Amino acid sequence: MSEDNAGKDTSNSPESEVSISASLQGAAKEEKYSEKDSDLEISKRKVDILLKATGDAPIMKNKKWSVPCDRTIGSIIAFVKRYLKLQESDSLYIYVNQCFAPSPDQIIMNLYECFGADGKLVLHYCKTPAWG
Repeated sequence: MSEDNAGKDTSNSPESEVSISASLQGAAKEEKYSEKDSDLEISKRKVDILLKATGDAPIMKNKKWSVPCDRTIGSIIAFVKRYLKLQESDSLYIYVNQCFAPSPDQIIMNLYECFGADGKLVLHYCKTPAWG
């Protein structure tokens, strides 16, 4: 503090309002950048899924896969069909924890947060309806 302002209250001065305004704008910019960074981190984040065959479905050699967390169940179904060399017209059902079939537009991260255990999401696949 300078000697001129030694005994004065400067909390309501125009200079202090400008500095407060500038610091708030800086904080808002930092928050905006941190939101973008967190979106990038989420899109790079991967979820381990364990694919188990059920019923008459062929068994996959590699059962554990790491997939981006923003993928959908529909993309997993398409991947498993390609991996098993099934026809496009063949049905493939995916079940979470032997309970229910999630909709094809369901995001993997949502399922992992609700039903994941031991660091992975267990999905069962079959060619005919099995559960739920």
